[in-house]
Amino acid sequence: MAEAFCPVYAALNILQEKWTLHIIRALLEGPKGFNELSRAIGGVNPATLSQRLEHLVALGVVEKRVESYMPPRTRYSLTEAGRELEAVIQAVERWARKHLKAPVG
Repeated sequence: MAEAFCPVYAALNILQEKWTLHIIRALLEGPKGFNELSRAIGGVNPATLSQRLEHLVALGVVEKRVESYMPPRTRYSLTEAGRELEAVIQAVERWARKHLKAPVG
């Protein structure tokens, strides 16, 4: 018997992937090239960033625009679906500010 589709379960599976929400948060500031995005996030290795971006493009959350081939230059931006995740990021921020303490040190 097939499992019933649960949109919350499906969404959490996407959003829980490491770096995904960091990518979306960085792109909320505006379109970015690959290296600019990597610097904005910090700590993500290029192969992982590339894989996450490909997945987000396939899901329709991020749009990829090739600006030139020589030298290779690509810009990433959020689609409407991606921009709608701003409310999710803001909700996480509100929760974190209320319940998490800044590390001491």
